[in-house]
Amino acid sequence: MASVLDRRAGRVLLIDAQGRVLLFRGSDPARPGVYYWFTVGGGLNPGETTADAAIRELREETGLVVSSVGEVVWSDVAEFTFEGQAHRQVQDFYAVRVGSWTVNIDGHDAVERRSIDQYRWWSVEELTITDEVYYPRELASVLRETLRSGMLEA
Repeated sequence: MASVLDRRAGRVLLIDAQGRVLLFRGSDPARPGVYYWFTVGGGLNPGETTADAAIRELREETGLVVSSVGEVVWSDVAEFTFEGQAHRQVQDFYAVRVGSWTVNIDGHDAVERRSIDQYRWWSVEELTITDEVYYPRELASVLRETLRSGMLEA
């Protein structure tokens, strides 16, 4: 395996009026049939902050255009392998609230088109009881705390 690729990412907890978070279901093309759910977001382009990346990724991955994502609500480090490349990703999460949103995936790039097959809105309760894999693993508690504290960009 190649050396570890260090990168930064901006991620979004896109939360609807019912307090559900939008997640995509994907898989690593190098590991067919192994599925997992994850939040909107991705790596920074040159010159971007994590907030800039979160805004751009929200537009590209869902079609939703916002001018701000507010303050970081949570940060973590994810270590994973994708298409044979090991990654160490330091990521900041931002919360954005929508009344409702019809996801538009027209902005997905080639990698996203071959690795993402579904999306859905998840409640804290559903995240707590599901046997499906999702990232970050702390998502249910992060979502619960974010909803409780009101740390949401309107």
